Amino acid sequence: MPCLLAILALSFPRIMMVVLYLFTEFFTRAYQSILILILGFIFLPLTTIVYAWMVNAGHPVAGIYLAVLVVTALIDLGLLGSGEYGRRRRV
Repeated sequence: MPCLLAILALSFPRIMMVVLYLFTEFFTRAYQSILILILGFIFLPLTTIVYAWMVNAGHPVAGIYLAVLVVTALIDLGLLGSGEYGRRRRV
């Protein structure tokens, strides 16, 4: 089951965020403000999930976990950037 959730999170991070928000307390423990969660949903969904995982697991935002957070941010930004690049090439 955890592997299925990981695959779902990587494939459809926004859907995974909605499922986690509705059925668990995963995000309420990590984020105090709903505004940050909404901005994460819109702009960096995978990074939002990974940061919440780090907070819930009790990992510090340092060392290898900081590197994981940076990589997920780059993945999120890469997904946004590649869509814009493809749109510009078609025109």
